[in-house]
Amino acid sequence: MIRGLLFTSVFLLPMASIAQELPTTSYLPVELAVKSAQAALNACTTRGSNVSVAIVGRDGSTKVLLKADNSGPHTGSSAEGKAFTSAALGRDTAGLASFITAQQENSGMRDMDPRMVIQAGGLPIKIGEALVGGIGVGGAPTGAIDAECAVAGLKAIGAVVPE
Repeated sequence: MIRGLLFTSVFLLPMASIAQELPTTSYLPVELAVKSAQAALNACTTRGSNVSVAIVGRDGSTKVLLKADNSGPHTGSSAEGKAFTSAALGRDTAGLASFITAQQENSGMRDMDPRMVIQAGGLPIKIGEALVGGIGVGGAPTGAIDAECAVAGLKAIGAVVPE
């Protein structure tokens, strides 16, 4: 009996403490992704823009893709690419485009991954300090309007709005 307790305390209890030290990761729940995408879509359709909105998780996989009625066939892939780029790099796509244009040595960033779309309309989704995904909007008459609609999506879920 005592040997059994001794064995348990010496060999098995340390394993329990190891398991408790596993890292935890922040993520974007699908409910928040849907809420954000719907708010962004509503912001653009209210302005008369038939866009697509994509939300990707931190790993770049698409969680939500909404296409407005009569949105162009290219808008879905544009939105997904912008969302992917923002999630992958943790920055807005308009700022990234300007950064690449201003510093020619960074032009290779355009070719880093074929899923990247480096045009205005993609924003990182940060909850507090945690980067949990990206939102992309494609199909409005300008990238600035795409970005404004993406901001509406961020605000709907209390995410950090880039300055």
